[in-house]
Amino acid sequence: MSKLHLKKGDNVLVISGTQKGKKGTVLSVDVEKQRAIVEGVNLVSKHARPSTENPKGGIVKKEAGVHISNLMVCDKNGKPGRIGRKKDENGKSIRYSKKTGEEIK
Repeated sequence: MSKLHLKKGDNVLVISGTQKGKKGTVLSVDVEKQRAIVEGVNLVSKHARPSTENPKGGIVKKEAGVHISNLMVCDKNGKPGRIGRKKDENGKSIRYSKKTGEEIK
């Protein structure tokens, strides 16, 4: 399987689906299912049993996964763009924005 264009901590824009236009930070990535959980995007209602951290239980809003093909990485300025890879002088792969040419951490 090839490398993914996004990773945990990236700022992303949702480019299709019901959540189109929303921005958020990637909280986790599931490589097997090709899905990412993005902060504040694709909220679903979960019925929770009473527990020590939630003594009353009830309905809890929680982020669900979004397919990575529906996400586009934003650079430091918040502008979405395509991602490329290039090698630095040590041979390490670096992600960069194809639009601006700047490195993405």
